[in-house]
Amino acid sequence: MALSVGDKAPAFSLVADDGAPVSLVDFAGKKVVLFFYPKADTPG
Repeated sequence: MALSVGDKAPAFSLVADDGAPVSLVDFAGKKVVLFFYPKADTPG
């Protein structure tokens, strides 16, 4: 799925560093910055 600047992020869930589940819906109505980076020691 390709996104363009200004598109809404698709719904997703993940596990935080502390093991707690986090979903994008948890931040509904708030501004959120999503930052993605490659796994350590990988090119990119």
